[in-house]
Amino acid sequence: MSGRLAVYPGTFDPITNGHLSIVNRALKIFDKLIIAILNNPQKEPLFSIEERIAMIKDVLKSKSNIEVDVFDGLLVDYVIEKKSNVVLRGIRALSDFEYEFQMALMNRKLNRDVQSIFLMTDYKWFYISSTIIKEAASFNGDISGLVPPSVCRKLKEKFGY
Repeated sequence: MSGRLAVYPGTFDPITNGHLSIVNRALKIFDKLIIAILNNPQKEPLFSIEERIAMIKDVLKSKSNIEVDVFDGLLVDYVIEKKSNVVLRGIRALSDFEYEFQMALMNRKLNRDVQSIFLMTDYKWFYISSTIIKEAASFNGDISGLVPPSVCRKLKEKFGY
């Protein structure tokens, strides 16, 4: 491993200002970050994998130490394949913690070399999630300030506004 590398997995459907807060704070701890989009056939995302990659790359184009990738299968296998041993996750509320704690324990059971690091979200993003943002956007709600402007435009296009 060269430098400190973390993998930040998620669906990022779409990426929000909460995600970006975690990314920016993580880059103060890690030298490089891989944003790993989970290709989960059980979920029906609003945006395709290609659209999510494009949005993330657009929003983070000024950061040379970010890689955007797609994975399926076990996260711990992907992390090791990428020559890392750190999974980065953001936590908003106690309900997030319970789920993330279970996932971290399962990942630890699958591979004891992979560590989970949790960052609390900034207080101003505590209440937002991609799901809530998509729901508000679907009814032409004002989501400006919750997602980057380019993502806001993409949501409006997707919902025909």
